[in-house]
Amino acid sequence: MRRITRRAFTVVALTTAAAVPGTGGAAARGRGADGGRAEFRGMWLATVANRDWPSRPGLPPAQQQAELLRYLDVAVTRRLNTVIFQVRPTADALWPSPYEPWSEYLTGTQGRDPGWDPLGFAVREAHRRGLELHAWFNPYRIANHTDPTRLVPTHPARLHPDWAVPYGGKLYYNPGLPEVRGFVQDAILDAVERYDIDGVHFDDYFYPYPVAGQSFDDDAAYEEYGGDFGTRADWRRANIDLLVRETAERVREARSPGHGPGRGGGRWHRRRTHHRPVRFGISPFAIWRNQATDPAGSDTRAGVQTYDDLYADTRKWVREEWIDYIVPQVYWNIGFPAADYAKLVPWWAETVAGTRVHLCVGEALYKAGAPGQPPAWQDPAELSRHLTFARRHPRVRGHIFFSAKEVAEDRTGAMARVVADHYQGPAVPPRAV
Repeated sequence: MRRITRRAFTVVALTTAAAVPGTGGAAARGRGADGGRAEFRGMWLATVANRDWPSRPGLPPAQQQAELLRYLDVAVTRRLNTVIFQVRPTADALWPSPYEPWSEYLTGTQGRDPGWDPLGFAVREAHRRGLELHAWFNPYRIANHTDPTRLVPTHPARLHPDWAVPYGGKLYYNPGLPEVRGFVQDAILDAVERYDIDGVHFDDYFYPYPVAGQSFDDDAAYEEYGGDFGTRADWRRANIDLLVRETAERVREARSPGHGPGRGGGRWHRRRTHHRPVRFGISPFAIWRNQATDPAGSDTRAGVQTYDDLYADTRKWVREEWIDYIVPQVYWNIGFPAADYAKLVPWWAETVAGTRVHLCVGEALYKAGAPGQPPAWQDPAELSRHLTFARRHPRVRGHIFFSAKEVAEDRTGAMARVVADHYQGPAVPPRAV
């Protein structure tokens, strides 16, 4: 099976740039157990295409559980405190959802009951180890192919074929349809209502990354709903703004004990009875806009800009405080010409200034020692230097590493170096309100 990761566009986004030479609430209270300030120390645990877990589909439940426990134990060993667990990789579910089918990455067959509840198990076992468990959802990706007949017959995309748009070899829900937006939120909030998760997490996929020579066919939706907007781009950004703002509102509703059903029509079949606050966070591609495009942008020369190409106004979401934390994927080394880590981190620190949004930095552990990466990534100390640099900026409240497989394997010792240099003792995540 071809491995598909959400980081695949990091290189493409930069090398397609014309100018490129030759991917909370209030301020934190309290301090970490090692005497330092509270900070996120996290890892992404990816399930799409069995990237991290399970190692392959169709394993017996006991083996899947054992693999998952090993990752949680690795997080503890590395003195991390947060695991971001991908539970909705492709319009499916790693829990018994009434909205979407069981993920094929569990059994090899979409819709087949794996015989256990991975999300419930992960939450329970993470909390037993003192880890936060944030549930990671991909809002609009339906499948890594374009054939609806390969989906289970009861899949919402087959029941509502007008919701789906093929693009770039994949199938997506159309973000321009209000009924799609409501459905996606209902599917996500089902997990929030039923499990003691610590966070709802989106990654970098909103409208899909651009594919040369192809257009995303949302003509009919734009004709019906785009009349109040000057351009299609403005309308698309407004669609994503609505998704983020409304999801934030519904997640915050779910923080309040005894709240009533949300706007999803009262279909939630279990009340959230605990009092654990639920954060809403997003890990976008790190370039909002290049400075050459917008004076407020970063000093970068990337070929993809989230505002213009993914229709994701990530800066606005921070300034409006719709999200509790943001984890820009700053997946480049210090000194990289097109997107310098040492320029992007200060830009993001300034972006969160004056807001209650926590800033974490997404770190490309997967690049450490990887063939074909620049020389900086062949040095096991590169990631440690990132954390040293980020500590000069107090608004940086932690780091999250992509991804769990590399945290465990640590082929060059880069993660061990981070732990030795920066994680001498445990720390607690910043609190949400």
